This record gives sequence, C-alpha cells and structure tokens, in this order.
Amino acid sequence: MQEYLSREKCSGVMGVPITFLDKYNPEQFEILGLANSARYLGNYPCYTIIDGKKIYNRILIRRRKRQ
Repeated sequence: MQEYLSREKCSGVMGVPITFLDKYNPEQFEILGLANSARYLGNYPCYTIIDGKKIYNRILIRRRKRQ
C-alpha cells in the first residue's frame, strides 16, 4: 500500500468519515455515495472492515477536475 502526502493530488475515489461534511467544498469534491449504508442485507450482516476491524460508514468522494 502506498501512502500519499496531503500536498499530492488524489484523483480516485476516497472513503471519508461523515465529519467530512463539515468541511465539504462542492467545487473541490463530488459526493458519489455511501459505502455500506446498511448494517444488514436481508438476514446477512454487512460491515465495512479494514485490517480486520469494523469501521463506521464512509462517504465516497472524488476530487473534481480543474477547468
């Protein structure tokens, strides 16, 4: 896995915590949707897991291209 410095540009989809909405700038990022918006799909549990740990839902965003 490669780490990116904050000054580097990310052009792919990113999952951010819901607290991102406080800082959201629609001119800079577009919101694509939610990762794992349900805890269950039918009778089956549905969780976001990273490194074996359950995490909270994420908002999926992508950097807008400069015009």
